[in-house]
Amino acid sequence: MVSVQFKSGSSSDELETFAESAGRASAFLKAISHEARLMILCILAEGEKSVTEIESILGLQQAVVSQQLARLRQEDVVETRREGRQIYYRIANPDIHGIINALYSMFCQTAGVCNPGEAIK
Repeated sequence: MVSVQFKSGSSSDELETFAESAGRASAFLKAISHEARLMILCILAEGEKSVTEIESILGLQQAVVSQQLARLRQEDVVETRREGRQIYYRIANPDIHGIINALYSMFCQTAGVCNPGEAIK
């Protein structure tokens, strides 16, 4: 576990850096704080998928999936690759796999739903 230690009289540079980091973390959490986006990330934790594959797995309309993927792309949470007319999505940062795994352990594992943990190493 990481321990953050601030003392009274920390430099303004240290506090500014801390605030900037908190801002980035907050933006990331906002980006993933939607049920459909979390489910998409669980699916992508297993590997790259096309929009069509994600739609099929979730049973959602293409417009809904595309809207949620656009938000994740805007926040640099996912990356794309085009092959012909198909667009494939993948998680942009390997650290996100750890976050999805932790969320799975906290909220899904005991309920016996989706299992991104098997794919996340």
